[in-house]
Parts: sequence; structure tokens; C-alpha cells
Amino acid sequence: MSESPVIDIGLLHQTVLRETENDSLLEIDPNFYRSLADFIGGLRKQEFDGVESKIKNNLIEMTTELTSLLVKIRLDKISNTPELEIGNLLDEEKFILDSQEDQKERVEMILSAMVNGKSKFLESLAQNHKTKKIVVRFLNDVDEIIGVDLEKYGPFKTEDIATIPYENAQALIAKNVAAKIRWED
Repeated sequence: MSESPVIDIGLLHQTVLRETENDSLLEIDPNFYRSLADFIGGLRKQEFDGVESKIKNNLIEMTTELTSLLVKIRLDKISNTPELEIGNLLDEEKFILDSQEDQKERVEMILSAMVNGKSKFLESLAQNHKTKKIVVRFLNDVDEIIGVDLEKYGPFKTEDIATIPYENAQALIAKNVAAKIRWED
């Protein structure tokens, strides 16, 4: 197995240019995104003063913009290529595609229920979604709340983490009282 190339702004620029100039999804190193994250993380950790600090910040900005452009170009190709070469997908891109497949399945499920007159099924989906639990971190103190599932939650202090119903969480997030966090097993 060959070692992953060391990422720098030149290699990133060259990769974006190659991807832009080619209609098909190019094969790039399987660890490219991780190496890129290491490169950007390393830049962010470096401390400079004066002109060197401005140069570092500009380099981070350019790298970030090129990174966003690369991901956008590759995702556009993935979305618009009927006979996609799956071998050229990076693991991170496969992760994104999985969520798109889930979304397509949900759309089909809702459409099918509507055109087949299954209003009870739609009602059940809506209720399950409202009461599904998500994890939030509280940004402010919050008194006890009654959830959409009629259960009591709280009180909560700033920085507390709790699992509460989706609809209640969305209301708190909209008021900047809580923030959704990802809880991975």
C-alpha cells in the first residue's frame, strides 16, 4: 500500500483543478479528506505574530475555499452521473450518499401514504417525529418544561446535556437556549 501524499495548498489546488477539468469523478487518495483535515488543523494550531499571522490566516481561508469547492464539485458529479464509478467515491462521500438515500426513501414513503389514502400512517409518522428524542446542550438555565410527550424535563443549568423530544428541542434551539449535539455510540 502506498503512503498518502502530504497535503499542501499546491496539491489541493492541483486536485481541484483536475476535478474541474474532468467530467468524470476522479480517483483520489482514499485518505485525502482526512489528510486535508490534518493539514488545516495543523495550520490553525500554528501561532504567529504580525505579517506571518496574516499569511497563515489567508492560507487557511484559501484552503477552506478550495476544500469547499472540491467537495461541491465532487458531490455535483456524484449527483449528476447516472453510471457512477463507485470505486472512486471516498468514504466521506459514501456517508453523504447514505443520507441522501434515506431522504429519497422517506419522500417515497410519504408520497405513497398520501396517494394511497393512508392518513393514519402519516399521522403516526408526524407524532413519532415530534416525540423522537434528540440530544441538546443547554446554553442558558431553563426551568422545568413539559414535553410534547407530556413528560417533565428539567430544570436545566447552562452546559447541561439532555435528551428531550424533537419538537421541544427545536423550539429551544430556535430561541438560542440550546444547541443540538451529535451523540455517537
